[in-house]
Amino acid sequence: MKKKMPRRRAPVLPAPCRHACLLAGLLIAAPSLADTTPTGYAPTQSDWGGAGLWQTPTARMADPGEVAFTASHASPYTRYNFTLQPLPWLEGILRYSDIGNRPYGPESLSGNQSLKDKSIDAKVRIWRESHWLPSVAVGIRDLGGTGLFAGEYVVASKRFGPVDASLGLAWGYMGSRGDIANPFGFISDKFKVRPNSHASTGGEFNSHNYFRGRAAFFGGISYQTPWDPLVIKLEYEGNDYKHEPQNNNQHQRTPLNIGAVFRLNRAVDFSAALERGNTAMFSITLHTNLAEHAAPAKVLDPPPPPPAPVAAHRAPEQVDWDKVSRELHDNAGLRVSKIARRGRELVVTGEQTKYFYGAKATGRTARVLDNYLDPSIGWYTVESTREGLSIVDTSVHRERFDALADHRITLDQFRLSVEQDEPLPQHEQVLYQPPLKRFDGGASITYGQSLGGPDAFILYQIAANYEANFRFTPNLWWSGVVSANLINNYDKFKYDAPSNLPRVRTYIREYLTSSRVTLPVFQLTGTKRLGEDWYGMAYAGLLESMYGGAGGEVLYRPFGERWAIGADVNWVKQRGFDQDFSFRRYHVVTGHVTAYVDTGLDDVTLAVSAGRYLAGDWGATINVSREFRNGVRMGAYATFTNVSAKRFGEGSFDKGVYISIPFDLMLPRSTVNRANILWQPLIRDGGAALSRRYSLYTLTSDRDSDNFNDNLQMITE
Repeated sequence: MKKKMPRRRAPVLPAPCRHACLLAGLLIAAPSLADTTPTGYAPTQSDWGGAGLWQTPTARMADPGEVAFTASHASPYTRYNFTLQPLPWLEGILRYSDIGNRPYGPESLSGNQSLKDKSIDAKVRIWRESHWLPSVAVGIRDLGGTGLFAGEYVVASKRFGPVDASLGLAWGYMGSRGDIANPFGFISDKFKVRPNSHASTGGEFNSHNYFRGRAAFFGGISYQTPWDPLVIKLEYEGNDYKHEPQNNNQHQRTPLNIGAVFRLNRAVDFSAALERGNTAMFSITLHTNLAEHAAPAKVLDPPPPPPAPVAAHRAPEQVDWDKVSRELHDNAGLRVSKIARRGRELVVTGEQTKYFYGAKATGRTARVLDNYLDPSIGWYTVESTREGLSIVDTSVHRERFDALADHRITLDQFRLSVEQDEPLPQHEQVLYQPPLKRFDGGASITYGQSLGGPDAFILYQIAANYEANFRFTPNLWWSGVVSANLINNYDKFKYDAPSNLPRVRTYIREYLTSSRVTLPVFQLTGTKRLGEDWYGMAYAGLLESMYGGAGGEVLYRPFGERWAIGADVNWVKQRGFDQDFSFRRYHVVTGHVTAYVDTGLDDVTLAVSAGRYLAGDWGATINVSREFRNGVRMGAYATFTNVSAKRFGEGSFDKGVYISIPFDLMLPRSTVNRANILWQPLIRDGGAALSRRYSLYTLTSDRDSDNFNDNLQMITE
């Protein structure tokens, strides 16, 4: 009789591994599915901001220039996330997390305000998705914060038609379930254990924690339904909510989260999900792409001047240049300081006051001149100046410009008829030189705020300002600003941050609350072109709201190069809290040497400043920014000095993220002004720099021809 062998039971994988294997199978499924993948699916935001599912990220990236604000609530957490996509492969997130069931601090200071946690995230794509391979990204949450929600991850994403599948491995908060031992443990035993991730002062790069301890799988799918506005998302997360910060553990019925995103339009998404199997999550996302944002119709701009009859044309010596100068100001935005002739070339020297895009200003200038000049002039040149400094000569061939305006040649054919050169002294016949406009001024309304403080989550101020300038010469002028506090809630501002350094910035409460009418600026400034590529500036007076004194700057910026180097030195004294003409006892010599490099990669500029800061500390500031074709700029900076993290205090080192947007992209009229938005998590005394009113690198920005060349199509507008 044949003996019956016992039946072996197939091994059962733990549930987390089964989920991971299922997702891995989707990622490596038959590539024929990828052939049917629709294009143009924009990723949706997670509860934490950034491209993701609900609690977890994916390897997806938004288009460069995309910005998004997401507010999400899943009790007891409310998160406010601001996401930026400066580069195709880099995503950054700024976040405030509101822990609703934990107090911020003593009731005497914070009242009933709940605890707020600040954090910065970064995600970097390692490679793009291909026919066979998924997109892969590496990221860090709470990169330089308190570490309450710190975590790291590696994630892969692959699209199969309307389904986008992701699978990842997480450490720290995201991977607190600890499904598996650390796969990096074979490198060193240090990877097997994760140290306490809560930084004592906050703001430190906790690199000794990165990718340490046990890990957990996470992942899921995003399904684009046949109805375009609706996206369904299902995820498995690696957090079991048994190790929450502040001993705030939550019950989790299941690690599966499911919900839907409803895309109301290109700018607004609504989301709802069931998370932990027992908690409702709701969120709203507002998003747009600043790099692709087109300016509104300039209905408040004057129309381009229509062509004048040939009979109206005159020799340059017979033209009414005073009339032309007024028209150049009104239609081309050019404040003329001189008009001269160099043979067949007419040169107009002046400062642009209206048009942000140099090509548009040059085209308007050419149209105005075309209506007055006879054929003896074959070239138009605009010598651009800023604050009395000659920056760049832009020359246009007259006949070729007329041919472009009449659509007889293409823009590419016309490009060869445009030149930008170094302004150099040349023999010329001066035809017109108007008297110096000595005074100008204007009123404005400004808004300022501080987020995440212990007094109140938002402290704000609306102020009315009047700015005036009086010129003694084109290169020497006085400027002043009077500011009147209109509306604010700074009566709640009671907290004085402790400091182990001279209080060079942390007296901010006193400066904001001591007087309703202040004099932030009262400054005399002089500029001079020191040589072919050299510029200089000197200044004295009340230089900013907290400091007065004197200083100077020198800049070497060779024409046609993508680098520059400058230096500034300043003796300053701390101003009185009323921001009048009074001073406190503290004074210091501060200054920096700064190198600027246009890297040539994705329009990224790197600036490195080294020197002495207001508190007497020595160190360096690294500033990285990207400017898009339309002038939008995104950037971040960090300052490291010889002040230790302990002496610096909360935040550990100075840092910030900023966006600069031309008002031209938002208004129905042209303007050269910008809206500058800076997110600085904390104001501390270490690494604090003088806030100078003018910078030679900014004043000479037209020496960078990218803005002109990238927007040359505007020359006919």
